[in-house]
Amino acid sequence: MSRIAVVPGSFDPVTLGHLDVIERASRIFDKLHVLVVHNPDKAAMLPVAQRVALIEKSISDAGFGGNITVTSWSVGLLVDYCLDVGATVLVKGVRSQVDVAYETPMAIVNRNLAGVETVFMLPDPGHAHVSSSLVRQVAALGGDVSPYVPAAVYEFLQNPRG
Repeated sequence: MSRIAVVPGSFDPVTLGHLDVIERASRIFDKLHVLVVHNPDKAAMLPVAQRVALIEKSISDAGFGGNITVTSWSVGLLVDYCLDVGATVLVKGVRSQVDVAYETPMAIVNRNLAGVETVFMLPDPGHAHVSSSLVRQVAALGGDVSPYVPAAVYEFLQNPRG
């Protein structure tokens, strides 16, 4: 039996904390789907296709990912995607008790709706304070985000028009 999991997120942009959780989850599960989801409640900095490309490049540059598919999803429930790809587990990176409190009700509903379990993973402590929104804010104000994001993201943010 193949163990398939989904790591969902907005990844706007992907951070080193995200990459840490993705890498560790890829060692636990046979197949891992990194799913860029559209959150209508958030104003995105990067288009979805760009986020997918930056995650793929960051994974490739880090030298792992043979069992990882990166894609996006914007229609329906997250558990619908899980059922479509045969995933029985959602992996959620949580940085603090605030994240756990936010994610817990969704985890219960996802289990009730489709039998999809949620596994919370803590990031490396060196990345626990970093969020995509913090990176966006620092980058927008001209600060150095290189300690917080993969090289591909940093390079993109330095020259977003290519």
